[in-house]
Amino acid sequence: MSYTREQIESAVKSKGYAWFEAGDLNVNVVGVRNLAVGRTVTNLFDDTLTLSYKENGIWKFHSWVITTDAGRKGVKQFHNPKGVARLIPNQYKGMHTIRLHQGKYEALGQAKECSVWRDKNKDMTFDETTIDTGLFGINIHRSNPTTQSEYVENWSEGCQVFKRVKDFNEFMAICRRARDIHGNSFTYTLLTSFDIK
Repeated sequence: MSYTREQIESAVKSKGYAWFEAGDLNVNVVGVRNLAVGRTVTNLFDDTLTLSYKENGIWKFHSWVITTDAGRKGVKQFHNPKGVARLIPNQYKGMHTIRLHQGKYEALGQAKECSVWRDKNKDMTFDETTIDTGLFGINIHRSNPTTQSEYVENWSEGCQVFKRVKDFNEFMAICRRARDIHGNSFTYTLLTSFDIK
């Protein structure tokens, strides 16, 4: 899916969420879940992560391919006994900080509570009935460390995951610059494709 910064800004504001525009590199990290597929586990990177911010007073906008959903292996072989996690669309203020993902490399790691749907019946359709709130390691990270991954599989059990490592590296470079100005706290907003006009 392809979106414009104006579409993302409008959707965020229409929800009554905060939209950051004061100063340089005051980043808006916004994911968009593709609901054209319904609640089917596609095992594909078919969602979008956008980054909007000003630099020298001029808006900059980036859009990358990610998944906001667990893949086939994540749904079938989840580690949490309550079931696989799926982040509930909302704005999560200060949810992430830059830290090591699984102790291996820098990513955006969950630092504040969020709410997820839990699904443990493994029927390859995401349930949206059981809600769980807490610290679950719902991070924003990459998949394949060298190039890209074609399928989600177990790269995500609730995390927001980049398909291509080069996109993730570009994202993280901007986040590090933002941290140096505004501190190590990042708000994450998850929308759905139905929110975009």
